[in-house]
This record gives sequence, C-alpha cells and structure tokens, in this order.
Amino acid sequence: MDLAAEFEAERGRLRGLAYRMLGSAAEADDAVQEAWLRLNRVDSVDNLAAWLTTVVSRVCLDVLRSRKARREEPFDVVLEPVDDGDPADEAALADSVGRALLVVLAALGPAERIAFVLHDLFAVPFDRIAPVLDRTPVAAKKLASRARQRVRGTAPLPPADLARHRRVVDAFLAAARGGDLTALLDVLAPDVVRRADAAALPAGAALETRGARAVAEEIRVFGKRARFGETALVDGAVGVVVALRGRLVLALAVTVEGERVAAYEVIADPARLAALHVSLLSA
Repeated sequence: MDLAAEFEAERGRLRGLAYRMLGSAAEADDAVQEAWLRLNRVDSVDNLAAWLTTVVSRVCLDVLRSRKARREEPFDVVLEPVDDGDPADEAALADSVGRALLVVLAALGPAERIAFVLHDLFAVPFDRIAPVLDRTPVAAKKLASRARQRVRGTAPLPPADLARHRRVVDAFLAAARGGDLTALLDVLAPDVVRRADAAALPAGAALETRGARAVAEEIRVFGKRARFGETALVDGAVGVVVALRGRLVLALAVTVEGERVAAYEVIADPARLAALHVSLLSA
C-alpha cells in the first residue's frame, strides 16, 4: 500500500478526531490536510496512525489556542443563519457526534479539550497525550479528569425524577421537531408559560406566551430551530441546547411538573448563554 492510500485509510478517523476537537467540519478538514502536507515532508514514519493522531492533535491545539487569544465571540455570527440549515455534511457530523457534546467541549480550555477527546473518546494513552500538550502524563491525566467532570456534570434530582424529567423533555423536543400539534398539546401543561429573550424571537413577538394551545401553535410556526436541539443538563436541570456548527445558539430552561412541561424559557442573550453550565445527560 502506498503512502497516499495509507493516509486515506486514516482520513475518516482523523476527521472525526479533529471535528470533536474543533467543532467545525471545515477546520477539521484543514487540520487533516495539514497532516497530509507534513507527512509528505518527512522521510519515514514508524507508526503512521499514531504519528497522524499526534500531528492532527497539535494542529487542533494551535487552532483552539488561537481562538482563545482572539477572545472569539461566536454568538452574533451564528444567530442569524440558524433557520437556513446546516450544510448536509456538517449536520451529519454534528448528529453523529452529538450537539450537546460539542457545546460542552466548546466550554473547555484548549488543553482540557484535547486531553479529553484523545483519552476518553479515542482511547489514546496519557503517555502519548503528554507530548502533544507539552505536559507530563500525570498532568495530562489531571486535565482529562477536570474535563470529564465538566462534561458529565451532576443533577440535584434523584435518579427517578431525573429520568422522568428527561422523558418529558425528550417528548417535548420530539414534538417540536415534528411540528406535531397533538403531541405538543399532550406534553404541555394547560397553563404552560413560555418566556424568551428578545434575541430568540422574531421582531415584534411577545416575550411571554401563556396556555398550551397558544404555545403549541407558536412552536409550529417558530420552532424550526428544534431540529438543531438536544437534551442536556442546563444549570443542573434537564433542558435543551440548540447548537449550530458546534456553537451554542439557544438554550431552553425547562420546568417539568408531573408528566408535562409547565414552563420553559428560551435563553439567547450571549451573556446569559456564556454563564450557563451545560453538561451531558448520562446514557
């Protein structure tokens, strides 16, 4: 097998690795292409898969550090095109990885993100992660551990209540995605209240809507963003995150009573989004 064929055999894995690290399909492709260019400048490689993993990880680390140095603020960039839809490839990648995971990873520091992705998602040992980060294996392990705590999070609810809340929010999100009026009315409490930041709504829309019928009809009209949504822990409670190109665009703080949604708030203000603690729900 020639070098190009060997590289192509690794491309899919490398792209998946870079996408989890960067949250952008275009940037992931650039990182993989950079690895190919560097490969063509070396005489020989003993372990191609390991070498490529290291190179792609270092390229991604540089990109993440550059973002942080620029103090990148993504919210204004991504709010407007939400309803236009993801390119098909980006959407497929996001769905395969999990939009909530991408949101949580984006909140990690560059070194934490690299350490977590390499170890927890791709089973790379810490003695191989350490040189990527210019840290000791022990320090790399601590970075991954801190990231893991952030990714998993904790909820104050007892397990049975947490499972019930998740079931209700999952049903609500599924009904919103499908624009299913009957399913929405089934999952919304009769006196449900929807509140929202102005940035989440079309111009002139009310900041508050009351009543199951009114809220359900509103979701059918304005709920297109639900297709980018995924359940997650939002400040310790079961809610919804809406992400586009790996960036948090909206979050729903949901109040569940019994088997129905009693209220929810759509959070879109950049400062409020930045202050949220988002973590994953366990499988």
